[in-house]
Amino acid sequence: MYQRPVTLPFKEIATQFSKKLKKIKVFLCDADGVLTDGFIHWGNAEVGFTRQFHTQDGYGLKMLEHLGIKTGIISGGASIALIKRIETIGITYTYLGNEDKIHAYKEILKLAKVKDHEVLYIGDEIFDIPILERVGFSAAPPHASMLVQENVDYITSRQGGHACVREVIDLLLYAKNIDIKKRFLTRSVKPGQNTKTKSTTKKKAHTKKSL
Repeated sequence: MYQRPVTLPFKEIATQFSKKLKKIKVFLCDADGVLTDGFIHWGNAEVGFTRQFHTQDGYGLKMLEHLGIKTGIISGGASIALIKRIETIGITYTYLGNEDKIHAYKEILKLAKVKDHEVLYIGDEIFDIPILERVGFSAAPPHASMLVQENVDYITSRQGGHACVREVIDLLLYAKNIDIKKRFLTRSVKPGQNTKTKSTTKKKAHTKKSL
């Protein structure tokens, strides 16, 4: 088990784990306690219990899909909020509602045609341990069960629901030497396209799809 010292630079951590991270082709994680902070709130009879998600995690997972690294969520829960979030992000592999997660994991290996060492998984509860013990790189948020912390390569500095997934994604992309700024900040302009925005007297409301 590795726990990040506060003073250790991000790039140094990524370099330390680069041998494992460079092999990763599939990025998997749990939902409750990883994509969320672990707290659940009763909404109403229609929506049931609600969760809160972090936009940086969502955008990070979208980046992985765009880069050809498949993503997946294996969760014992199956809330409406989680299902909607998964649909918004565009996750490739989704297995919900079963705490016996190893069967879902084995199915993903077959579908993705990958080996254990090519998979990364983030979990926080004892149900995640069978997967954490097999994958090429394992991680957990700092509030994870102590039993889980003893079975992972890395413990994030960020809490679940507070972009801990994005923290691991950033480590992965840096280890793979993928220039995120060049991939996602560079925008090509078509010939003859005016890059300046003209001011108008009438303002229109625009809505963007959430990350």
